[in-house]
Amino acid sequence: MAQTDVPDSEQPFISHLVELRDRLLRVILAVLILFLGLAYYANPIYSYLAGPLLKHMPAGSQMIAIEVASPFLTPFKLTLVVAICLAIPYILYQAWAFIAPGLYRHERRLVLPLLISSTLLFYCGMAFAYYVVFPLIFGFMTAAAPEGVTVMTDITQYLDFVLTIFFAFGIAFEVPIFTILLVLTGIVSREAMAEKRPYVIVGAFAIGAVLTPPDVVSQTLLSIPIWLLFELGLLFSRFFTRRENSVEKLELPTAPHEEDRPALPKKPVDES
Repeated sequence: MAQTDVPDSEQPFISHLVELRDRLLRVILAVLILFLGLAYYANPIYSYLAGPLLKHMPAGSQMIAIEVASPFLTPFKLTLVVAICLAIPYILYQAWAFIAPGLYRHERRLVLPLLISSTLLFYCGMAFAYYVVFPLIFGFMTAAAPEGVTVMTDITQYLDFVLTIFFAFGIAFEVPIFTILLVLTGIVSREAMAEKRPYVIVGAFAIGAVLTPPDVVSQTLLSIPIWLLFELGLLFSRFFTRRENSVEKLELPTAPHEEDRPALPKKPVDES
């Protein structure tokens, strides 16, 4: 059988697909290894996650499992989510290694710090939700329960609730990165964003109402950090704007002086 040659124009595309496949397999393998390593501790991990609620539940009450398989599947679902969260630095590294060859040098210097800072901010958002938001939310909810109602939460519904809060606060803490990117890419200027501050505050409370459960405490605890993080991103975008302006001034070509201009060739004189 004659071997068909692949056109030269398709070879780079196929090689990129092969590299993308290899990096995705590495990511899946890393998540699988972490999951298998944490699977033995699935129940203690869930107990640790349920700690903020259990501390505020009335004496003698406990969490329940409505579905038949939820006592077994819910802790493993949480363990898988924990494995993915722990693998985020490695996932971002694989993404960085895939796109880095197609970036300029100044873009590489910019993207890598943004990836690192966005990862740290996402973890900070999750930690803020667990150590600050959860105690306040569950303390308010258990105290607001009507008389005669025993608070006994289903483990699956509790997991879905806390994962929603984790995701909402993790994304909310990325606001400084979004603000810096908008200013850095020139989509909007820093002055224009500062003028739209009232709309940002209203939008922060609207996002808090959409991404959080329908209670005032969690909505407020998400909306206020979004606003403060926007102000933080606006503050740091000033340094990026100055740096960009200084680079433009250094790279701006200056007009040559009259004596530095090359002499124009003289036209031959027609002596006839």
